[in-house]
Amino acid sequence: MIQEYDYENHWNKAYQNNMVEKLGWFEDDPIASIDLIEKCNLSKDALIFNAGAGATTLITLLLKKGYSNILVNDISSLALDKLKSSINNNSNVRFIVDDLTNPTTSLNIKNVDLWHDRAVLHFFTSKDQQLSYFNLLKKIVRKGGYVIFSEFGIDGAKKCCGLDIVNYSEKMLQNRLGEEFILLESFNHQYNHPSNGNTRKYIYTLFKRKTCLY
Repeated sequence: MIQEYDYENHWNKAYQNNMVEKLGWFEDDPIASIDLIEKCNLSKDALIFNAGAGATTLITLLLKKGYSNILVNDISSLALDKLKSSINNNSNVRFIVDDLTNPTTSLNIKNVDLWHDRAVLHFFTSKDQQLSYFNLLKKIVRKGGYVIFSEFGIDGAKKCCGLDIVNYSEKMLQNRLGEEFILLESFNHQYNHPSNGNTRKYIYTLFKRKTCLY
């Protein structure tokens, strides 16, 4: 039986009750994401959509590298408030509080050059949630655009932050995206928490949307 969660309340409590650096998914140096993003050879004004970003340090690094058109999403307003504070409300970053499994504001986004998701998709355990997520992705990512997934791998943990998750393989992600997207790169990655040493097994994938179906 699939457990139903109040994700907004859950994640607001997580960010309210913990320092960002102590959260189980915190990265002080998101090198794997940065490496894949730079392989996309995006222009500095390309539209980057960070799905379920939380208070990630990735945004600070992207700004340092000169990216100037970043759209940050999360269901937790408290998480985004912490991120805003960490980047001093940089004008090159816009914020959207929205549920990717029941999107509203996000539906108005167009021509995303890169969709980046680290440890978000795997929390969506029902088919309806997954369908809504991928329908949104396919609606707003442009032809020729890129998608990066970083999710718990098949042999990874079965829960995170007290929630059930879905473990993914590159084949599963390809099937969800469909033939319109091609896999450019895939690798396994062991995450090591910078303060407590806990480890998690991830799979990272980089996809590109075809410019035509032929």
